[in-house]
Amino acid sequence: MRLSHIGWNLAGLSLPLLIAVVTVPQLISRLGNERFGLLALAWGLIGYAGALDLGIGRALTQWVARLRGEGNLLPISGILATANRITLLAGLLGGALIAIAALAGLGSWVKAATIAPIEITQAMLLLAIALPAQAISATYRGVNEAFMNFKGVSLLRVALGIVGFGGPYLVTLYTLELPWLVVTLVASRLLALFVYRWLAHSCLEKSGVIIAEAKYSSSTARSLFSFGGWVAVSNVVSPVMMQADRFMIGAVLSAAAVTFYVLPYEVVVQSLILVGAISSVIFPNFSKLIHEQPDQWQPYFRRWLYIVAGMMLVVCSTLAILLPTLLSMWLKTELQPISIMVGQILCLGVFANSIASMYYALLHAKGRADITAKLHIIELPLFLAALFFLLHKYGITGAAWAWVGRMVFDAVALAWCSKVTRS
Repeated sequence: MRLSHIGWNLAGLSLPLLIAVVTVPQLISRLGNERFGLLALAWGLIGYAGALDLGIGRALTQWVARLRGEGNLLPISGILATANRITLLAGLLGGALIAIAALAGLGSWVKAATIAPIEITQAMLLLAIALPAQAISATYRGVNEAFMNFKGVSLLRVALGIVGFGGPYLVTLYTLELPWLVVTLVASRLLALFVYRWLAHSCLEKSGVIIAEAKYSSSTARSLFSFGGWVAVSNVVSPVMMQADRFMIGAVLSAAAVTFYVLPYEVVVQSLILVGAISSVIFPNFSKLIHEQPDQWQPYFRRWLYIVAGMMLVVCSTLAILLPTLLSMWLKTELQPISIMVGQILCLGVFANSIASMYYALLHAKGRADITAKLHIIELPLFLAALFFLLHKYGITGAAWAWVGRMVFDAVALAWCSKVTRS
């Protein structure tokens, strides 16, 4: 594994964060807590749309990486054509469901005293347009990662960060209406689709893969779903758990309370970009190494696990200590003490999640996406119950402890499963 791949990944994940550091305080100042809280919910829904690829993107990464290792590139074009058909249909279905929910008045469930319900409905309808593009983009991103094109993916992530955070800020110079803010998010996802497609086709053409004559194959679809179907379960359940806290806070408390929770959450959780930069590169390498050199993957995995654990222990400890200063410097305003407490609690969960991410990548490299999916199914009702109880009893600090508990359970369960499971 080349360190340059990790470097490009880290750049692609961290530079958008720097853009957020500059723009988010200005957005809060211009929009107020309620409107910013709703914008944060829109970001969350866009992120959840990635689940609509049904796990096909990750299945594609594993399959194509394995074929590259075997020197057999001929089937790739057919695999990609089949994957595109599946994700397009899934994205259209997801977009239709969001549109129906918006027209049925789902937006009125969010407590927002100063924002007209029609604004929320219009914003949801716009977000429905982005869902198909987001789903298909995951497929093309999977091809790029299988070909180790982390440079191209990272540059696109930077562009998405600029549009995703900078776009709403520019809109606030002219209007504060929520639909216009969401337009920038939709535009960024449509642009990303075209660029991901161009990058994937470039990788294929350089490798001599002919894509013009490729067609959908039902047998290929079944093979993709044998792995991707379980990833799809995780991709549906996991984002629900990742976003449930802010949506439940908005429903139980208020949109303003979402802001008090989301601000420290985003600061703390973004430190996981360090882990993401490593695990997304390690995953295709694991897939290749486990099949080609079954005697060498274990010391390779342990070495990177220790690196990630040591790195994140330092990062999370430092972040917990410096969080009051960092948030004050970032927002340049008096911060709610409860927000600082939430962030410090979440640091514990971030460390646990960094360990879990490595075991998650290992199990997927072994082809055992079924295990991670089953664990997520078990965790979902437990987490939602804990979140509901702790949120009502302790407010947003209770939500933070529920999140930490889930991360610890996830790390322990994944570590145990990886040790008793064979590929």
